[in-house]
Amino acid sequence: MFETLTERLSRSLRGITGQARLTEDNIRDAVRDVRMALLEADVALPVVKEFIKAVRQRAVGQEVARSLSPGQVFVKIVQEELERIMGSTSAGLSLAAQPPAVILMAGLQGAGKTTTAGKLARHLREQHKKSVLVVSTDIYRPAAIQQLETVAGEVGAHFHPSSADQDPVDIARGALEQARVRFIDVVIVDTAGRLHIDDEMMTEIRALHAAIQPVETLFVVDAMTGQDAANTARAFNEALPLTGVVLTKADADTRGGAALSVRQITGKPIKFLGMGEKSEALEVFHPDRIASRILGMGDILSLVEEAERKLDHKKAEQLAKKIKRGRRFDLEDLRDQLQQMQQMGGVTGLLDKLPGMGGVSQMAQAQVDGGMFVRMEALINSMTPAERRNPDLLNGSRKRRITQGSGTTIQDLNRLLKQHKQMQRMMRRMRRKGGLAGMMRGMEGMLPPGGGPPLR
Repeated sequence: MFETLTERLSRSLRGITGQARLTEDNIRDAVRDVRMALLEADVALPVVKEFIKAVRQRAVGQEVARSLSPGQVFVKIVQEELERIMGSTSAGLSLAAQPPAVILMAGLQGAGKTTTAGKLARHLREQHKKSVLVVSTDIYRPAAIQQLETVAGEVGAHFHPSSADQDPVDIARGALEQARVRFIDVVIVDTAGRLHIDDEMMTEIRALHAAIQPVETLFVVDAMTGQDAANTARAFNEALPLTGVVLTKADADTRGGAALSVRQITGKPIKFLGMGEKSEALEVFHPDRIASRILGMGDILSLVEEAERKLDHKKAEQLAKKIKRGRRFDLEDLRDQLQQMQQMGGVTGLLDKLPGMGGVSQMAQAQVDGGMFVRMEALINSMTPAERRNPDLLNGSRKRRITQGSGTTIQDLNRLLKQHKQMQRMMRRMRRKGGLAGMMRGMEGMLPPGGGPPLR
């Protein structure tokens, strides 16, 4: 996310170091490069103009603190202005209402409203301990109602059935009545979308809004449409009292124009980012953390929170005890680590949130085969329990059986066994030589050629 913008801004801000004072002359080039980086990221022109004006006014004439270089002062100013245009603070959902609290999902067709409704239901159930009912009022798109029913089943939400011959307002009222009878906390109403904004669509959704009086009206928009996302959000906001925006497909948006434009153009906060297709791939939008990631400073807080939610702490403790007792790190342990890393977004997802690792994340994305971890797990699953615990058993015939069963090659299996031996050595080094430093030296051998900076 934001890879292009991060790369351009990092290159731009490097050139301003070494000055004793920030002046109009020595920040001119940096400001011009920042402006070009934002425009290339498809940030709306009025937003770019206001941003550059604010940065220049704050930067010129600022004395450099003793412990900071001018470059660091300038980067701090840029970071604070990025936070400001994205909303300064995180805006959560406002669910302080007599149950059931109603959330209305609005947006164009194809933006991901139905998928987001499911993700939001899961988020509310797991993070806020709310009971959730979802209902579709999309009587136009084939299979829209069935799609939401399937999504509801996957995330453990209640589903209110509807059909194409019903009126959208009647469907929504029926869902609210069911929620009251069943003492459900939150009702999420998925609405119909169109390929473009039209009067008929706006009339229908205004009538729906008036009938159910939602506490949250969320506009769902594809982040990859850039500043068009902000302009569409503004058009919806003129017809509906929006309370916030959800940017979908943000993981595929390397530019970031939508995230930097929506708040400034609509005046409405971004509340969530859709970061993938899985039902758990919904992130609360934190402007300060996003600004930090844009500038290549990482996002440790989000990484820690994600680890708390997604990692199996019991398995981690078991592995630590096993290594401490001197037992071997076997292929079942490696499979557990691969699965947990995939849950955390894979190698690039982890590197993207570590300070100073933005460039490494981009290199890793270019060099690491995305299917490599899938093949590794398939290979391990094709082994017998005895083979996983003792890879030395793997002779030629066993290797052929494993690769045929997993649809891989002998080269894939040999590569897996080599990486497993490297991890075994790393674990032994952690146990014998004070751990983290030894682990880092061990990891150096596992990086692809040119895949990262020296770890010593």
